Amino acid sequence: MRFSQFAGIVGCTIAACISITPIQVEAATFKVISGVTSIDRDHEDILKSIGLSLTGTTNTVAPIPSNYLVGFNIDSATNFTFSDEGGFTPLSGTIEHTGTVTFNNQITVGDFSIGFAPGRTVQDASGFVLRDTFSLDTILFDLSLPEPVAFDGKNLTIPDVRLLISPEFATILGNPDLTGLFAGTARIDAQVAVVPEPDNVLAVLAAGAALLSARFYTQKIKYT
Repeated sequence: MRFSQFAGIVGCTIAACISITPIQVEAATFKVISGVTSIDRDHEDILKSIGLSLTGTTNTVAPIPSNYLVGFNIDSATNFTFSDEGGFTPLSGTIEHTGTVTFNNQITVGDFSIGFAPGRTVQDASGFVLRDTFSLDTILFDLSLPEPVAFDGKNLTIPDVRLLISPEFATILGNPDLTGLFAGTARIDAQVAVVPEPDNVLAVLAAGAALLSARFYTQKIKYT
């Protein structure tokens, strides 16, 4: 049998395999690495209606979009991961922020942490919460379901997340009836990176070890 005939047979076989074997694309895992969480201007007006006036900010950034009230940088301590299965499936971790806001020249909160808190029973809440880690160390707002979500593999946008006053914050404000009150919306604009699968990491390490071994062996022969 000539080589050209053999190549033709192999080529047909490969083509047949490709045509009848679907390519399985597994869901990937991603980690939030940077970005901005912004609060809309309605938030300030709503809080004013219950006696809280914004009187100062520190270490905040320009919000996204620019007509929002204030933005908070997503900090490098963030370890929030999600899967692209079904578009967006949260997995674990928290989104950490820098920046504080002061109300009535008395209450300063900030360095916010967004994460999942099992057992939250506030109506319409998703289980995700926004916690102050600067002074009160308590949950300020329960968050509504984060949808719709836009994700292109590198950038994650979660708009129109409703902020609902938590039972803890309502108690601090001296009015438990405020629990569940709509207090504005938040928006998360984040940059993400793929989290390497364990098998891929091992493969990279193995390839690196093989390369080093080959280089060492070559040098050994050279200087023997």
